Amino acid sequence: MKDKQILNIEKLDFLWETDNPFLFCAHHKDAFPKGNDEQGVDSKHLSGRNIGNDFQIKDGFRMYHGDKVPGFPAHPHRGFETITIVLEGFVDHTDGNGSSGRYGNGDVQWMTAGSGLQHAEMFPLVYKEKENPMELFQIWLNLPKKSKFTDPYYKMLWFEDIPVIDVVNNNGKKSEVRLIAGTFDGVKSPAPSPDSWAANPDNHVGIELIKMEPGAMIKLPAVSETLSRNLYYYMGESINIGETTIKVNYKAKLAGNEEITITNGRKESYMLVLEGEPIQEPVVQYGPFVMNTQKEIQEAFMDFQKTEFGGWPFNRYDPVHSCGDSRFAKYPDGTVEERGTFKG
Repeated sequence: MKDKQILNIEKLDFLWETDNPFLFCAHHKDAFPKGNDEQGVDSKHLSGRNIGNDFQIKDGFRMYHGDKVPGFPAHPHRGFETITIVLEGFVDHTDGNGSSGRYGNGDVQWMTAGSGLQHAEMFPLVYKEKENPMELFQIWLNLPKKSKFTDPYYKMLWFEDIPVIDVVNNNGKKSEVRLIAGTFDGVKSPAPSPDSWAANPDNHVGIELIKMEPGAMIKLPAVSETLSRNLYYYMGESINIGETTIKVNYKAKLAGNEEITITNGRKESYMLVLEGEPIQEPVVQYGPFVMNTQKEIQEAFMDFQKTEFGGWPFNRYDPVHSCGDSRFAKYPDGTVEERGTFKG
């Protein structure tokens, strides 16, 4: 039974291995300190760091590519999508189309880079009176050849609009499925970006956050022989899949054509599931560009050098917004969504 269900088990690192149609997954978890007047890190916390490329945990956090505010200043993408799931903390988005926003604490941003886009993802320390812990996943989902030059697009999946499915066992123990993409137990997620591989239900793209009480049990349905399915077990103690015990901080590659029964151990457990039908095309990736041929990668670099994918309309490459912990999204047509502060 276990050989049919579990294809591989690997230890998790900072960057998580993914399978086609996914390209990349990173789990960021940082204990950021109190913010200063610029929503950044006080200079006393910056000594001894490789500022501009700080990916080593020191005092509980990283600065990434930021120098005063943690995060990722303006950088380009082409040919794929980024899906950013913020569990705690806030992200400030800006992009070369003139879009901007602040989201966090359960919100999800789905951005299609398509033909090319610059964007910045900064992690503002919005609270000066208390610490600013942050935890998020960033997932890269490939685009098929027909969509690699689609117009850039982004949308918000707000916390309040994302379905949560409760699965209660006969013993009263509960699992909670937060459905970012796909369907689960007859429930559909919000629509992704329109040109996404996930927009076609035949591609069976699923992104699920699962929380399990001690002793709870949940089943992932059989889908297809070709489905790629990975379970990332990132918090807890141990779970069982069939007869196999999987410890925390491990990834299990699972069969897509088998019903998978997950039984939790003695502690509350948290996991991320990524699944989908592979895109049956060549994948050539170099840094922020993902295309089908090496020639297309070279063209992407040349296009960016010539056009900067439309340029950067902001006065700094690491913009942060000055709206406290209010959540909002401003789109290229000037439409603004206001979601207020997080109440969860």
